[in-house]
Amino acid sequence: MRTIRAGIAGAGMVAAVHADAVRRAGGVVAGVAASTPERSKAAVQRLNAERAYDSAEDLARSDDVDVVHVCTPNALHGPLVRAALAAGKHVVCEKPLSLTGADSAELTALAADSGLVAAVPLVYRYHPMTVEARERVRAGDLGAIRLIHGHYLQDWLARPDDNNWRVDPAVGGASRAFADIGSHWCDLVEWVSGHRIVELVAAAQTVLPERSAAGRETFTTGADTGAAGAAAAPRTPVTTEDAVQVLFRTDRGATGALVVSQVSPGRKNRLWFEIDGADRSVSFDGEDPESLLLGGRDRTEILRRDNLSAQAGRINAVPAGHPWGYRDCFAAFTADVYAAIADPAPRGSDPAPAYPAFADAARTAHITDAVLASAANRSWIEVS
Repeated sequence: MRTIRAGIAGAGMVAAVHADAVRRAGGVVAGVAASTPERSKAAVQRLNAERAYDSAEDLARSDDVDVVHVCTPNALHGPLVRAALAAGKHVVCEKPLSLTGADSAELTALAADSGLVAAVPLVYRYHPMTVEARERVRAGDLGAIRLIHGHYLQDWLARPDDNNWRVDPAVGGASRAFADIGSHWCDLVEWVSGHRIVELVAAAQTVLPERSAAGRETFTTGADTGAAGAAAAPRTPVTTEDAVQVLFRTDRGATGALVVSQVSPGRKNRLWFEIDGADRSVSFDGEDPESLLLGGRDRTEILRRDNLSAQAGRINAVPAGHPWGYRDCFAAFTADVYAAIADPAPRGSDPAPAYPAFADAARTAHITDAVLASAANRSWIEVS
């Protein structure tokens, strides 16, 4: 496979994850573009990139780049994806693909017309244990699926002095908690179960209506200002949601429930789901991801990451007992994307890609739109 040359637009935490995945997939980080030329130069060493670009647009047009990884704040995703596709570049875009379902669908159509690889890192599909859960469902081990439920909980915005660009709707979009992490949960459970959410009712809460204007950045460490420090800092109003509760129905007759929160103390990244069938259930816990719980009336089993199905074994690159982590998921995802770039399927064959594509991200954007509409109207809403 030829060496893929990647350009990374953005220089934050997730950009570093992408850079690591590029190298682990056999690619080269050919360049990086941050919000200013100065920040681009500073990011070169941090991301181990070959050069800095003055702007993301310059990076997208560069003849030295095969694929553009869009890791910028959300409001820039749509324009950068369009620029990259127009320049003939393959695209890996962080979710949300765009700020609305309608624009995400338009980007999906543009990517399909281009014939280029267009992927979104919905990387929880790349944990061997979520793949194993999917294979158990597909094999019929659970019987007819009745209930799908769970939560995705974090705590990094639990305090008034916590802040981030995602809180600002002009930059992050009208939805924050659901678009940021609830979308991952919905994509994963739809992919595992084979069901699609077709109708929902949602309630959303902004539990901190004001935050410190000089709050700490995402997933960073530093001295805690405490309640007194938070009270003394300038305040900004918050309109995006901190937490969401959703009830839903699927196209195949199951019902479900989801709680999403970025204000749950002690929960760093708890993506948990359970799928209950007529015969058995399966549940996955992202904070304890080395096992699945296989439930039954007569016996309940804990399945470790060993002796897995062929599909789970395909990405299970390290032996059981050696933890499989978030960056491993990213690397496995990127390897599939780069394999498609290096050896594309013939046009017209329309194979289902091994990786999550723009259509999958557009799907989560439509669900997000329905959640916002339902929360505003206090009513059941059909998902587009």
